This record gives sequence, structure tokens and C-alpha cells, in this order.
Amino acid sequence: MKKLAFAATLTASVIALAACTSDSDDDVVVETNVGSITQEEFYEELKDRHGESLLNELVTVQVLESNYDVDESLIDDEVETAKEELGEQFEMALQQQGIADEDEYREFIRIGMLQEAALTEDIEISDEEIQEEYERRNTEVNAQHILVEDEETADEVRSELDEGADFAELASEHSIDGSAEQGGDLGFFARGEMVPEFEEAAFDMDEGEISDPVNTQHGFHIIQVNEKREAEESLEEMEDEIRNDLAAQQIDQAEAQQKINNLMEEAEIDVKLEEFEDIFEPIEPAEPAEG
Repeated sequence: MKKLAFAATLTASVIALAACTSDSDDDVVVETNVGSITQEEFYEELKDRHGESLLNELVTVQVLESNYDVDESLIDDEVETAKEELGEQFEMALQQQGIADEDEYREFIRIGMLQEAALTEDIEISDEEIQEEYERRNTEVNAQHILVEDEETADEVRSELDEGADFAELASEHSIDGSAEQGGDLGFFARGEMVPEFEEAAFDMDEGEISDPVNTQHGFHIIQVNEKREAEESLEEMEDEIRNDLAAQQIDQAEAQQKINNLMEEAEIDVKLEEFEDIFEPIEPAEPAEG
């Protein structure tokens, strides 16, 4: 769910407004025993409350769709990754983000990818940069840890380990993490799966090494690295993902906005609703302040 800011503005109201396409304005969309709501009433209320922002979003999406394509398999990958990470909490997580269901989530991802394609198409990423990032990502670490609340306890645990205590037994005894029952075992993990401080320490350690206390948002960790290995994905499998990630990191927000503005101008937008006729007029850059 980590797409660019534009996609995050997509709301259920966009879909509701787009759905108002029936031939008759008198169609009833809600009936109750105290009255009814017609499509025209619903449309006018949406227009009054959110019309400018929703119209802007709908037109921008249409412009992006006319210039760029999204590989459906990439959307599939994003959805599957989210399901694997969230498990049974997937649907609840969507609702917390204001996303009604999986279909709407796919649309959310698609729009984010369209925008990303527009904003990164002029950014060049070299093969050397991709190779370097692949090598950085291609290592997985198998580790155990002991998580405690304060540094004093962490120092005491570290001293016991120096004296020959068993790591798994200390994890079971002291760790406040859910992995304590497994002796602190975290299995294999790649970069990006742990909080930064933990990750930096673990990937810098050698096999068999035990860290000094590492402070993160969760508390103080003692880490033992058991094994390092290369990840199973090949460079060919990861190349597109790495290229996109590196390009996204180089997006300049001012240039990105100008790129979207240029695409909108090229579309020759003619708004037929009088109250919104000026919303796509280009905004002149502010003059720099004197002195």
C-alpha cells in the first residue's frame, strides 16, 4: 500500500460519482419509509461537497491511462504480497485505509502504478546501480534475538551470554517478543523486513556473532546471527522491481508536479460545468521574493 500520494487521494466517493451514469436523473438510489433520495440529489450533493477534487482525480486518471499501461501481473504481485503479510487481517486493513474490498484495492494500486510510470519515465537507472542494489538485497539472514524493555536488563543478558549462557534459554526466560517461545528464533529475513536499526546491525554481523544491545522503537535487542545465504530470486526476477524502486527514490516533487501539469495541458481539457471550468487552468509560478 505504499504508492505515491496521488493514489492515496482516491476515495469511495470517486467511484460513487463515476457510478452516476443512469439515463434518468429521477432514478431513486435510496428508498426509506420517510422518503427517497434520487440520483440527481445524490449527484448534486457529491458535486457540492467534493466536486472539484473528484473531477480533478477522475480526469487525471483518464489522462494517465491514455499515456501509460500497467502490467496486471505487477498488480497481482502487490495484492498477493499484502495478503501474505497481513493474513487474516487483510480485509480489516483495507477497511482501515478506507478501501472497500480487494477490487477497489487493485484499482488503488493500478492508479499508483500509472502515476509512478509517469513520474519515473525520464529517470535513467544504470545496470551497475541495479546490480549493486541486487547484491545488497540478495542476502538473507537467519537470526535469533532477545528483546527487553530497558538497557540495564539488556546489559545483564549480554553479560550472561559472555559467561556461556545458552541464547535460546535466555530468550525464553527474558524476551518480551513473541519469538521467545521459539528461543528468539526469527528465521530468515531479507532487507526491508525489520526496523532499520535492527536490520543494520544484523546484516553487518558475521555468522555466529552476538551483538551488543541494539535500541529500536520496540526496546533493546540482543541479536545472534546464525547463518547468511543468498536469496532465491535471480537478478532477472528482481530487475524491474529494483529499477522502479531506485527510480522512485529519485523523484523530484516539483518536477513531478510539472510533469503531471504538462500531461494535463496536452489533453486539451474542456470542462463543461461552469462552476468548475477553471480548475485545470495552469498556475503561474510565484515570483521570487525581493531582498
